[in-house]
Amino acid sequence: MGRLVILGGGESGVGTAILAKKEGFDVFVTDKGNIKEKYKNVLNHFEINWEDQQHTESKILNADLVMKSPGIPETIPLVVAIRKAGISVVSEIEFASRYSNANIIGITGSNGKTTTTMLAYHVLKEAGLHVGMAGNIGDSYAKMVAENSFDHYVLEISSFQLDDIVQFRPHIAIITNITPDHLDRYDYQFEKYIASKFNITKNQTEEDYLIYDADDEVIVERLRTNPVRSKLLPFSIEKKLSEGAFIENGKIIIKIQNNTIEMSTETLALEGKHNLKNTMAASTAAKLISIRKDTIRRSIENFQGVEHRLEKVLKIHHVQYINDSKATNVNAAYYALDSMKSPTVWIVGGVDKGNDYKQLMSLVREKVKAIICLGTDNSKIKDVFGNVVDLIVETYDMEQAVKVAYKIAERGDTVLLSPACASFDLFENYEDRGNQFKEAIKKL
Repeated sequence: MGRLVILGGGESGVGTAILAKKEGFDVFVTDKGNIKEKYKNVLNHFEINWEDQQHTESKILNADLVMKSPGIPETIPLVVAIRKAGISVVSEIEFASRYSNANIIGITGSNGKTTTTMLAYHVLKEAGLHVGMAGNIGDSYAKMVAENSFDHYVLEISSFQLDDIVQFRPHIAIITNITPDHLDRYDYQFEKYIASKFNITKNQTEEDYLIYDADDEVIVERLRTNPVRSKLLPFSIEKKLSEGAFIENGKIIIKIQNNTIEMSTETLALEGKHNLKNTMAASTAAKLISIRKDTIRRSIENFQGVEHRLEKVLKIHHVQYINDSKATNVNAAYYALDSMKSPTVWIVGGVDKGNDYKQLMSLVREKVKAIICLGTDNSKIKDVFGNVVDLIVETYDMEQAVKVAYKIAERGDTVLLSPACASFDLFENYEDRGNQFKEAIKKL
């Protein structure tokens, strides 16, 4: 099978190593940082060679194939050297898909992809299908392919994971939306980021489907200038469609050919306009797999939601605390603020990925009574909103931020953690940030 070198000893790297070993590759895992103890134990268990805190080029440039973990930029010297040596570089998603014949629902987008993925998985599972959920969520796709033989996969796929696909082809692709994100990784060129998201359709044929947001001008324009081969199924909360999903008389209507399903918007488990769209996307995918209407309706109504995404934590002295730590960009924070129904104390900040906060201006004027900055550099937030919000307080850890919010918030208010930024300045990841928020609330 040849020699496979894996750059990165995290979830996707170790998952790929397990699958590659099973398929007969000579596998070597290399990580510039520390490989976590739990992953070292797995690699040792499968007798897979590895190194960390270094990259030994002589052990890397003799590869037949390289799997690059999604967090590693294309521009680092080692990747440049691998490319120059003419060695093929693939993503974990690409590698794993070569060893599975399962039907794939692939979901990407700037926001909403985790909720849509979990919702689609929930519906398929409730329908009794043999289905796995992987990708940018839970176990790696490669590990699942190595250990299971599912008939269906629902995959959450980031732009980084789509950058190195070659033949990967989901039968059903979903693009939830596209807004500027991760621009630091794409030379600050939005067009490059858009192209990366559309890689999900690259290998689709006329037999496949693309479900997309027809209200998203970026997606609509891209489809106009770069048509795809797959069948298009749009969804919209703004207009009536001849085919796809739309809202009419307080109901979600999904029309596919001569088949129609109707669901009341009143009984949905998830709140907010963005979740209407996530529900439409997931339900349309389920309908394409011929899941019964009653099963789709029931599953949508009993879905529990996603941790760290508009998660209601506690009510203390008639103040609701909401954890939206997963809002790592401006568009996600927009959805959160848009769904607020009471005066809001907004906790915001972190690692800015080239954010333009101006699109939040009208919502901040209307809904936000105070801003609590949580980051090592809050200057941009203060500059943009300094003349809009009467009170802006800077904090440097979560416990301090929550204590300040507790003092500011009054009966009937909401305290919302929706950072609009990445978490890496003060936290391990958005989960750590959300968990610290919840712990700090419990201490009040």
